[in-house]
Amino acid sequence: MTSIAPHRDSTLTRSIRVQPLTCTIGAELVDVDLGQVARDDALFAELRALLLEYKVLFVRDQDISRAEHVALAERFGPLEDHPVAGSDPDHPGLVRIYKDLDSPPEHFENAYHCDATWRQNPPMGCVLRCVETPPVGGDTIWVNMAEAYRRLPDGIKERIGGLRARHSIEASFGAAMPIDERHDLARRFPDAEHPVVRTHPETGEQILFVNSFTTHLVNYHTPENVRFGADYAPGAAELLHYLMRQASIPEYQVRWRWTKNSFAIWDNRSTQHYAVQDYWPAVRKMERAGIIGDATF
Repeated sequence: MTSIAPHRDSTLTRSIRVQPLTCTIGAELVDVDLGQVARDDALFAELRALLLEYKVLFVRDQDISRAEHVALAERFGPLEDHPVAGSDPDHPGLVRIYKDLDSPPEHFENAYHCDATWRQNPPMGCVLRCVETPPVGGDTIWVNMAEAYRRLPDGIKERIGGLRARHSIEASFGAAMPIDERHDLARRFPDAEHPVVRTHPETGEQILFVNSFTTHLVNYHTPENVRFGADYAPGAAELLHYLMRQASIPEYQVRWRWTKNSFAIWDNRSTQHYAVQDYWPAVRKMERAGIIGDATF
C-alpha cells in the first residue's frame, strides 16, 4: 500500500487473514465471520484498523441476519436514513437498493461519487451486502482519493489548497422530480459546502473531495485566479472537471465482482465508488447501512 500503511496500528495482533487486491486500495478478508466481528471488541478493532489501511474491505459468504448487519455497522457509529431510497421497515438505516424488473436502474450510481456529500456531515462509511446479483455484470469500483490527491501535480495542489465546493442533492436525486418536490427536497437538504481537499480525521491524509454531487467551486472568483471572465467561466468548471476525472484513473481503483452474501465495507471519507449498471434486465439487490459522519472542516 502506498498511502495508508504508515498509519496502521502495529500494536494489534492480526487474526483476520487479509488478501490485498491492488497496489493502492482494497483487500479481501478470509475466514472471518462478520456476525462475530460485530460482537467481539478485539476483532472489530482489527477490522477498523484494516479499513483505515485498505479503505475498502470485502468479505464473501456471510450468511448473517439483517440485525447482525446493522449491529456491525453500528459499531462504527449511528446509522442514517436516506431521503429518497427506502429503508427496511424493521431496521431503520438499512437502505434497500433493489433494481428489478419493476424498477429499472436509475443513473445515480453509475457515476464516480462519495455517498451523500450533499449532507453537511457526509457519511463516515458504509456496510453493503449483496442480496441478489446478476449472473454476470453489476460490479462496483472503488477509488482511493487520497492517492488521487497525492499524485496531483504540485501546481494543481497549490491552486486548490484553499478552494471550497458546493454539493447538491437537488441537482442529482432531485433533477427528475416534479419541480415542487425538487424544491421541497432542496429546502430539507440545502446544498452543502466542503473543502476541495479534505483532511481525514483519523489518518491525517489529504483527500481530493469532489465528485458527481459537486456542482461548482464557490470561492474561485478572486483577483488571484480571475484576470478575465473566461478564467472563471468556463475556467473554474474546467478545473473542477479535471479534478473529478481523477477518480476514473485505473491505478487508483479496485473492482469487485459481487456474489450473494458478499459484503463491502468502505471508508466514505477517503474513497469514491461507481456501481456499474451493465446488467439490465437482470436483477441486482443490495442492502446498505450508512454510518453518520462528521463535519469536513
